[in-house]
Amino acid sequence: MSKRSNAFGGLVYSTDQGRMCPGCAQAVAQCRCGQETVPSGDGVVRVSRETKGRKGKGVTLISGVPLASAELKQLAKRLKQRSSTGGAVKEGVIEIQGDQRDLMVELLQAEGYRVKKSGG
Repeated sequence: MSKRSNAFGGLVYSTDQGRMCPGCAQAVAQCRCGQETVPSGDGVVRVSRETKGRKGKGVTLISGVPLASAELKQLAKRLKQRSSTGGAVKEGVIEIQGDQRDLMVELLQAEGYRVKKSGG
């Protein structure tokens, strides 16, 4: 294969559909490879605590937030600032360092989410 071809045979333009997306081989107007989908769930944000795989250090996990990744990162940033701790967003789940469940429930309810504590 030459350097110019891709997995879809190198189709860049079609007289029927116009410009083609190189990622998904669909017309640019119908391309779905760059769009993010908001995770669907039951509408309840769950706040739990976990230590597994962290050498005994506890983190607060926030899952089920119906936001795309950019908005999820912004929410995580606000929560980390309010709790004065660090954290991360991994695979659609916000991780906040330490046991911050009570504070996270209050902050998320103030943001307008239905929140439930899960786990022990």
